Amino acid sequence: MAEPFSVPVVVRGYETDTQGHLNQSVYLQYAEHARWSLLQEAGIRQGDLLGKGLGPVALEVTVRYLRELRAGDEVRVSCTFLWGAGKTFRIEQTIRKADGTVAAEVTGVGGLMDLEARRLVADPREHFRGLADRPQVMGV
Repeated sequence: MAEPFSVPVVVRGYETDTQGHLNQSVYLQYAEHARWSLLQEAGIRQGDLLGKGLGPVALEVTVRYLRELRAGDEVRVSCTFLWGAGKTFRIEQTIRKADGTVAAEVTGVGGLMDLEARRLVADPREHFRGLADRPQVMGV
């Protein structure tokens, strides 16, 4: 099995709290950055989705904080889409320090919304497949 898609991120000082730890909300921003980077790697741009009247939505997100991150730490943020039947899909992400230590795990449930009808589309995997130049990056 291939390694999951991932992007590098360096923790910036302004992202830390008064204890010098990465602020809890920034973990979600790193995860979001990795998700959009994966879509771009698959050949899907935000404008492509909007042009089709579609938008990805987060329905549920859980973060497990396992090790602290500090300014200057280099991490990789992975992203894997897990497809099932129906209107939703799962996303699994890991924020891993340069030494391999897992700093956080982010899991979620997402969907693809028809922006006009304001409803989830029936088969998001097929919509993503139709937009992607490299659908294998998303596992579709």
